Amino acid sequence: VQLVESGGGSVQPGGSLRLSCTASGHTSNIWSMGWFRQAPGKEREGVAVIDGIDNELTMTYADAVKGRFTVSKDSAKNTLYLQMNSLKPEDTAMYYCAVGCSLTLVCAPGAYWGQGTQVTVS
Repeated sequence: VQLVESGGGSVQPGGSLRLSCTASGHTSNIWSMGWFRQAPGKEREGVAVIDGIDNELTMTYADAVKGRFTVSKDSAKNTLYLQMNSLKPEDTAMYYCAVGCSLTLVCAPGAYWGQGTQVTVS
């Protein structure tokens, strides 16, 4: 599975961004996809994860982003999205898409990661 993120950029506090992550390759058995972030000098953390297929989806969010970020998936396009509203300077980080990891970064042996997209809020 290959993952390619896009949509990052620079935005002022209070602004919005929408990240996309497109999966290619052996995508038929993907159950869990999510967004994770890592700020300079900090450990990588979970942001939002979506589990399931078709209409049986479960979304989980980190407390820091609840009510501001929304994760969604377009299975037909093999694409994961993260709509980020009311952005804060503390949201500044490299954002990564991953397959096979829980919100708490417990990852399956076959987990995959994208290269990341930078989000800067200032």
